[in-house]
Amino acid sequence: MKPSTIAALALLVLTGCIAAPAAAEEGKPADYPRVVDLLRTDSTVLGQPLPQSGGPMQVTSMIVTMEPGEETGRHMHPVPTYGYILEGEVTIAYEGHGERVYKAGDAFMEAVHVWHNGRATGAGPTRILAVFVGADGIPNVIRP
Repeated sequence: MKPSTIAALALLVLTGCIAAPAAAEEGKPADYPRVVDLLRTDSTVLGQPLPQSGGPMQVTSMIVTMEPGEETGRHMHPVPTYGYILEGEVTIAYEGHGERVYKAGDAFMEAVHVWHNGRATGAGPTRILAVFVGADGIPNVIRP
């Protein structure tokens, strides 16, 4: 390889090393033109700190579809659960904590270890993206 080619490659590598830190600030996400933060939190909708699973993490995601008037039934989550309302509206009654209404576009961290029941209260179907951040061997949902 020619010395001029080696020098050019070395300059290119050094330029990349110098420019890379400037491109991404420490701890900040990349700046994409069509990215909207949905939720950034360290607590649930009831103000509870998000628990850690204590074991190897396991993430489960699903889309829950409910028809108008349909209910989830009484249940609780022992693991942090992210919810995003894709379509419709759901009203969740938290035992001892009242009700909350979530509509299309709302993002939230569900209550942990609190019995609750969700009811589709919109005029049409309700679709919810649910993401459970748990651990192998720990159920995402507990029913009585």
